[in-house]
Amino acid sequence: MSKLDLHRMTTQDLVALFAKVTVEQDDALLGNRIARFNRLFGVMTEIADELKSRDGDQRTALLSLFEYPNMQVRLQAAKLTLAVAPVKAREQLEAIVSSKWFPQAGDAGMCLDFLDDGTFKPK
Repeated sequence: MSKLDLHRMTTQDLVALFAKVTVEQDDALLGNRIARFNRLFGVMTEIADELKSRDGDQRTALLSLFEYPNMQVRLQAAKLTLAVAPVKAREQLEAIVSSKWFPQAGDAGMCLDFLDDGTFKPK
């Protein structure tokens, strides 16, 4: 993926790019292409950081992805909104665990465990 000027993108465009990148993560994960997954994870993190840096912390825009058909998109959106919408994000993570849609259900369950024992503190 070529270097994008995230700062110039609208919040809506960043959310769409976030969804695209996390769908590609899912494909990489299922194809056991770990290096590609890691690169895409980095892009996803850059998008989240750009949203966070905007007035009012625009990571809340990711809440719109909680009904997205791809479970990886929903998982990553939930994890990255824990600091700005903890109740809704936690509910989404719990729903993913209940779905038993693996590997995302396992990731969501570990995230909840780490939240509950204090290992993970959203920022």
